Amino acid sequence: MIRKTLLFLSLVLVFTMLTLAACSPNDETEKDKNEEIEPIVTKNGEFPIVEEEVTLDVLIPSNSEVEDFETNAFTKWYEEKTGVNINWEVIPEEGAKEKLNLILISGDYPDVIMHMGLTPAQLRVYGEKGIFLSLNDMIDEYGIESKKMLQNMPMVKNGITTPEGEIYALPQVNECFHCSVSQKMWIYKPWLDKLGLDIPTTTEEFYNVMKAFKTEDPNGNGKADEIPLSGMKNAWHEKVSGFLMDPFIYSDMYVKGDTIAVPWNKPEWKEGLEYLNKMYSDGLIYSGSFTQGTEQFKKLGENPGEAILGAAPAATRGFFSDVDITSDDARGPDFVVVPPLEGPNGQRIALHEPTAITVPAEFVITNNAEHPDVAFRWADAMYQEEITRRSVIGRPGKGWKEAEEGQIGLNGEPATWTLIPAEEKEDNAAWIQTGPSLRTKEFRSGKAVPEGSQEAVLWNASKKYEPYISETINPVPPLFFTEEQSVEMATIEKTITDYVDEMTAKFIIGDASLEEDWEEYIATLKSMGIERYVEIYQSAYNEKYK
Repeated sequence: MIRKTLLFLSLVLVFTMLTLAACSPNDETEKDKNEEIEPIVTKNGEFPIVEEEVTLDVLIPSNSEVEDFETNAFTKWYEEKTGVNINWEVIPEEGAKEKLNLILISGDYPDVIMHMGLTPAQLRVYGEKGIFLSLNDMIDEYGIESKKMLQNMPMVKNGITTPEGEIYALPQVNECFHCSVSQKMWIYKPWLDKLGLDIPTTTEEFYNVMKAFKTEDPNGNGKADEIPLSGMKNAWHEKVSGFLMDPFIYSDMYVKGDTIAVPWNKPEWKEGLEYLNKMYSDGLIYSGSFTQGTEQFKKLGENPGEAILGAAPAATRGFFSDVDITSDDARGPDFVVVPPLEGPNGQRIALHEPTAITVPAEFVITNNAEHPDVAFRWADAMYQEEITRRSVIGRPGKGWKEAEEGQIGLNGEPATWTLIPAEEKEDNAAWIQTGPSLRTKEFRSGKAVPEGSQEAVLWNASKKYEPYISETINPVPPLFFTEEQSVEMATIEKTITDYVDEMTAKFIIGDASLEEDWEEYIATLKSMGIERYVEIYQSAYNEKYK
């Protein structure tokens, strides 16, 4: 997946100096005020967490799955448990990040900012000015759950710590195993069986299977209506140039040794494009793969009557098919995973995205907080397993329950818990992934799931990708860019990545010639600043990791 600059980044950086000008004169006053306040929290680990009721002002974006945060069942339960009441400031999800910029500029921001999509660059800039409080001392003094998490999951600690060693936000953590190797390919097993073919293991075998799908009438209707392979505009690894590029070169920015590199200007990238162009020229790749969205993609996978789709790249089969295992008409369960393919030079590799941090800056305490210790204790406790279950899923017996004897978890071991069927769940019961939460691999794998269910299939499919995670080629780890780097990146990153996307499609479908236009493509990338782009990443990497 090619990295995309967040659209609001440039706005954030334009406003940064205004923000600092508006807030800086009061920074010391706010810090002094906070330092003079007597702690009112109870002993670590005790509930309620305060000696007397306290109200926190919390800014969040709306969540379409949460009817009302104020009356939400988890809110009410957690207020009673902690003794902390919440005064919610909920802003519409659309445009929330831009609204946050204006709120920060005004200086009239709340005690806590939660789930607002703050970037590492923003954390660093506002943290260094004291607008966002450093949490290091609070973790040392009050942290129970967060301290255990950071000790047990070094990757999480590394991902939220600035090069200067500061932590300005608590994350949302979800150690999703199938997400770590989510660039997958799925193939329609009934067609393989009908034609007597095995699951392909090399790029050559994959080409031959797609050719057979096109020419040998695997759906048996006597028509040449089969679509061997289709992707879509990338949502979660649905581009045809992802999984099928990895046998030639790692398909995203990567680290080898301690050197950052991009694949898009390498000879191996051209070789991969030649392979994909041949497939397209031979009618093996659907022409809409570069323009269609999820709705059209799914129409191909669930074509009424005969099956017409043979293979599709996607993180999950649900993007292109119905995966309901209780339905006789659902075609999704008949798609099986294709493990990473071996390329012509022997490379067989899986794109690896190992971070367990789903939202790095889930919870921030500002310098307007009258009781930052209370705010921290309130967030820290949310990493407890029971509280995470309640905040993400719902109440015990209503959203989830303890597993019954004989139920098996994702990992093949006895399950520890299971979901309540959706039709029996109560409304407005949880925050549905708003707020700090901790779902470890053990937590997720202990969930009872029916055999053949989507989650079980993804777990088992990912096991087939795990052996092909490279020991020498690594994904780029979380980085903290400086303000100056972020300003420069905002002007070049999207330009480069959009151009790569555009030209990749053109080279594959033949609107651009790999023989005649490749050198011009390379020259254009240079003129757009691809060398400077890599240099900025390298500098940020060196600052944090070398």
